[in-house]
Amino acid sequence: MYYGEIKKCDIANGPGVRVSLFVSGCRNHCPGCFNKETWDFCYGKPFTPETKEHIIELLKPDYIEGFSLLGGEPFEPENQKELVLLLKEIKEICPDKNIWCYTGYTYEKDLMQGGKVHTSFTEEMLSYIDILVDGRFIEAQKDITLKFRGSANQRILNLNER
Repeated sequence: MYYGEIKKCDIANGPGVRVSLFVSGCRNHCPGCFNKETWDFCYGKPFTPETKEHIIELLKPDYIEGFSLLGGEPFEPENQKELVLLLKEIKEICPDKNIWCYTGYTYEKDLMQGGKVHTSFTEEMLSYIDILVDGRFIEAQKDITLKFRGSANQRILNLNER
């Protein structure tokens, strides 16, 4: 797996100050995407054990509220195996930090068993995510007044309530 960027003090992709990881690889190719370079699965740098350790260290200060996972597309099948290990470690080492994940896929249609990107890792990955922002970015529904989403069709789902 590759990643495009790690933001150590992100305030745009969830509440409070967050650490954000932008993974590489996306097949959705939404017109108007703000991060087109991450469509390429080999964009950026390889995700290594040192990368994971770096993210965990960035999460430790008290002023960091949580972790946000974006892309590219975290739920591309090629990314799930590595990401489930990262999310598990975050929950074990930093249990007080919330995890947000952004996906262009839809929770019920694409991520559930039988869905387009469901793998043997999907359900465990979802179990570590507190808030899932789902749905493709639709340029015609772009609304800059929306909090933590780019277009009106996208949903903010509290997975702890499901």
